[in-house]
Amino acid sequence: MLMGALQMSPDLRSPPEKVHEHAVESCVARVPIFNHLPVDQLSVIAGKALMHTYDRGQFIHRAGDPSDKLFIVHRGQVKVYRLADNGKEQLVRILSAGDFAGELALFAATSQDSYAQAMQPSQVCTIYQTDVRRLLLQYPDISLHVLAELSRRLDTSEKQTAAIATASINARLAQYLVDQAHHAGSDDFSLSMSRRHMASFLGTTPETVSRRLGEFEEAGWISQSGQRQITILDRAALLRVE
Repeated sequence: MLMGALQMSPDLRSPPEKVHEHAVESCVARVPIFNHLPVDQLSVIAGKALMHTYDRGQFIHRAGDPSDKLFIVHRGQVKVYRLADNGKEQLVRILSAGDFAGELALFAATSQDSYAQAMQPSQVCTIYQTDVRRLLLQYPDISLHVLAELSRRLDTSEKQTAAIATASINARLAQYLVDQAHHAGSDDFSLSMSRRHMASFLGTTPETVSRRLGEFEEAGWISQSGQRQITILDRAALLRVE
């Protein structure tokens, strides 16, 4: 079934387009593992990077491709997902400007186990594994930031796995809303993904997500405006959901 799903996917990988050097420097300066460096060091790193543009639906990489690059989203959004044996998507994360992926390639030669696909017209800069390793030796402080980011992602992944295995969809959705508010720094925020992608991330269906959000609103815990705007009215109630 998996092969069938792959064969049905159009090969959208057209040759990427290089863009202006200033955009590459701006891209590198956004990513957390580099943005602490002084300007002269950022310029060195930018000299190793290439910027590419992708239309909506194009793949940055597919499962099985060589994992030999670090890629950083400069503009747009990219979803990273895996395919189950039945062809169903399991969303891993959505990357926005300043987010990066491919960090595991820094430590070992491997193949991609996921798909990265542009959700909208996007610009992505890439740095090859060999160049990043030289940069880590040249600027050891970068390694600490890479490890910090890997630790954060491991923690998030473990919590997501445990929640899907043990928590109810009500509890998973409630915690997701609280996490979104924390990330936004406000109880009034816009959801970072569509309900279809939320459902994939939380291990449920879009219909269930919409129904549960309606129930939370009816209970007076949240209010909704449009498809993505959420205001948390009772955070304590959400945290008590089981």
